[in-house]
Amino acid sequence: MKKPLPPRTLSVAPMMDWTDRHCRVFHRQITRHTWLYTEMVTTGALLHGDVPRHLDFNEEEHPVALQLGGSEPADLAHAARLGEQWGYDEVNLNCGCPSERVQKGAFGACLMNEPELVADCVKAMRDAVSIDVTVKHRIGIDSVESYDFVRDFVGKIADAGCTTFIVHARNAILKGLSPKENREIPPLKYHYAYELKKDFPALEILINGGIKTVDEIDAHLKHVDGVMLGREAYHNPYLMAGFDARYYAGLEGGRHPSREEVVAAMLPYMKRQLELHGDNGRGLRLNSMTRHMLGLLTGVPGARAFRQALSDSKRLALGDPALLREALALSQAAQAALHQ
Repeated sequence: MKKPLPPRTLSVAPMMDWTDRHCRVFHRQITRHTWLYTEMVTTGALLHGDVPRHLDFNEEEHPVALQLGGSEPADLAHAARLGEQWGYDEVNLNCGCPSERVQKGAFGACLMNEPELVADCVKAMRDAVSIDVTVKHRIGIDSVESYDFVRDFVGKIADAGCTTFIVHARNAILKGLSPKENREIPPLKYHYAYELKKDFPALEILINGGIKTVDEIDAHLKHVDGVMLGREAYHNPYLMAGFDARYYAGLEGGRHPSREEVVAAMLPYMKRQLELHGDNGRGLRLNSMTRHMLGLLTGVPGARAFRQALSDSKRLALGDPALLREALALSQAAQAALHQ
């Protein structure tokens, strides 16, 4: 029998080139109950590509959501069905990515200009699966600054049966800004997400964008149902070590692991992955896993020694997961030297 899912109080955003299966396993060693999201997977990749390569994940990743990119209801329904068959706990539709490549595919943030189409997509996916179908979106497009725009968008999609909305509280500038600039330049308007919760109290509203501290999380949770962390969770992952105790205190399995325990938990996983998918498999390299762990010691004396050891190309080429333990030892030695 499938375990009941925790609430989406905390989650880690889908981030291209970052939140792959190895990153998610690493994050899962730090927090048991925070929701994890895949990188965006396009419907085309699932219709015409290597489905296992895009959808395979590790059992310990639960709760884990599959984010889809697409705009054809039938294709999205097919992709959602695959996601449910693969065992994902949620399917999320990307209506927030502003990249030109995504725009050329007529999906991502530009879908906010077509709420009727998004509603059709959501309905098709909901008809195809029994797991939750959610939407991640921006608060506006280009120069559209009115709250009414995002309110009407959410209302239309809610009418199609979607009950969970993840609000990246910035506009998406479709022309003239890179995806990186779109994450930094448009001003954050958290109050738009707060207003959505007031206007749609029955909906689950999660807020995303520029959130970095526990104090900020606590402040947002006074107004909305959940907080999604993005880059901060990647660059400073140990921030999440206290999440289970603080936000999921009533659930079993939560803990506050030490960094040493996180490293110890990753070693057998890394060894197993290299044995399964190394040179004789898909060519997996040690760096494919260690690159996600560079921020584990962020803010701690000795962090630089840790990063340098994990960035040593010669050592990485040997493919020995013990490098991770050695990197931790070097950081601890550097830390000890500072106190002499």
